[in-house]
Amino acid sequence: MTTASGLPAIRESVQWAVLDAPKGSASLVALAEAAVEHYALNYSKHPPSALHDEVRATRNLLSTVVAAADRETARGLRRQVGWLSALLGNLAYHLDDRAGARAHLTLAGAIGESTGEAALTAWSSGALAMVATARRDWEHARGHAEHGLQHAPAGLRRAQLLGWALLPTLAALEHASRADDVISESDEIMRSAVEIPGRFGYDRAEHRLHVAEAHLTLERYERAADVARTSIAAAPEHTPGWVAATLVLALAEARDAPEEAAGRALGVLDLIPPARLRATARTRLARLTRVLDPAATSAGAELAERLRVLPAPIRTDGTAA
Repeated sequence: MTTASGLPAIRESVQWAVLDAPKGSASLVALAEAAVEHYALNYSKHPPSALHDEVRATRNLLSTVVAAADRETARGLRRQVGWLSALLGNLAYHLDDRAGARAHLTLAGAIGESTGEAALTAWSSGALAMVATARRDWEHARGHAEHGLQHAPAGLRRAQLLGWALLPTLAALEHASRADDVISESDEIMRSAVEIPGRFGYDRAEHRLHVAEAHLTLERYERAADVARTSIAAAPEHTPGWVAATLVLALAEARDAPEEAAGRALGVLDLIPPARLRATARTRLARLTRVLDPAATSAGAELAERLRVLPAPIRTDGTAA
């Protein structure tokens, strides 16, 4: 398991490799790839603000070498700069910096296209769809999702773009029949797909989360609750995916069991420190308080107060909370 000290150690290894080969080398490309893998696999183990700073520093180190490297080495380094940019975009989104997320993800997608890294192009497009969905920009969300699907390799990557990127837009636009088609196709892929771990991967727990949220958007509350429970059961306890599925379940229960729904949300706040609470979780919590009537339940009132005093992920001076 990685530790907090493991993050700067990765960056320091990259720094030493750059000093050893200021014009780049095959070893530096391999180290950059290993750094990306480390950050992606351990994405959920660190507060987003801490990981953001380390990924940014590593990207800057690699950028000093690209111009002086030979063509093949520069291409390899640019691919890893693209993946680091994709990570920065996702981290910015989880820190509630949507404009920053768009900038980093747009760069990642452009590098994916220029280096022929189809998986990077597809993933970055999916993440851009996610950002557009958050701002309710359905036209761009669907466009990004469809662009990603054009580049996504068959199998798990296609299921990821269907469930993560396209499905939320179709549900929001109330295209229920098309959403059901996407659920059926992606479910079929996931039955036999080999899961990929980490931030750039996809698994059944995450897929069920997206399906549950689509049912919630379409106001199919019982189906949303049932699917959310399967996501919770498949996700490691207390991870961001587990938190997300727990809050989707609370939202699905809020109308018929408001006290229980508020209690679930309070349980999340008891377990997860504010620095580790992603902006997406905060959005779901805020949505839950809007659905609940704080005056009607004691747990609802407590939840509203807990959210009122919850520290922001980034202070007004731009530092991490």
